[in-house]
Amino acid sequence: MIVLKSLRKPKEYSFYQNRAMIFTDQIGHKFKLEFVPKRIVSVVPSQTELLYDLGLDDRVVGITKFCIHPEEWFRNKKRIGGTKNLNLAKIADLNPDLIIANKEENTQAEIEELQKLYPVYTSDISNLDESISMIKDLAVITDTEDQASSIIQKIVNDFNRLAEVSVKKCTALYLIWKDPYMSINQNRFINDMMQRCGFENVIVSNVDYPELTKNQILTLNPDFILLSSEPYPFKEKHIKEIQELSPKSKVILVDGEYFSWYGSRLQNAVSYFVALIDKIP
Repeated sequence: MIVLKSLRKPKEYSFYQNRAMIFTDQIGHKFKLEFVPKRIVSVVPSQTELLYDLGLDDRVVGITKFCIHPEEWFRNKKRIGGTKNLNLAKIADLNPDLIIANKEENTQAEIEELQKLYPVYTSDISNLDESISMIKDLAVITDTEDQASSIIQKIVNDFNRLAEVSVKKCTALYLIWKDPYMSINQNRFINDMMQRCGFENVIVSNVDYPELTKNQILTLNPDFILLSSEPYPFKEKHIKEIQELSPKSKVILVDGEYFSWYGSRLQNAVSYFVALIDKIP
């Protein structure tokens, strides 16, 4: 069971002391803020959606071309490139006072370049607890604790409910890419979501995103093969192809956003997972 800790703002993080504050992000980087950020650039899709749900429409000035939620932001906010090829000139034009990044989604070189110029909060998330910690951090930084509290409470309540659901334990291979086939190891956030649904990841590797040959997929012989909708857009047409690689496995399509987005989308993840579990024979 997840135990929800207080979201109350620590005294040392108070913006009401008329002094600059020092924050530490999830990769240990320290940055200073003189005031509550008013011009935010997000270079992480799932965290962009979180900023929307925190009510920061007037304060987010830039997003990436992959920040598709919410649609109104995708249509109207300034786009500053992709997650791994940021347009630093466009970011400079926006004059941000906070950039929100992620260790996995963005490149180290670009994060380090941004850190030289702006306050940058970089998340590093491999499980649900770290996701909740990130939401708390951004709530404190953006002075939106009240909004974040309800988001976190729903996530915690829902995942506690999921833990009480009787799930059939089964082995699974989660595929995120094709040509070459790629999966995820047990250190990734997706693995944590799989486990909470009763899927035991058959991949044991030191590589976060290992490539797999067709013969390896056959040898793994999992109960299920989960074809993610992202980053590779697996469709119905791919099911037969994968089924031929592992005839004894049940091949199903899954919504990759619920397995890999670690922001406020988690509010809806459990409902999706419960429906998915109900379909498992």
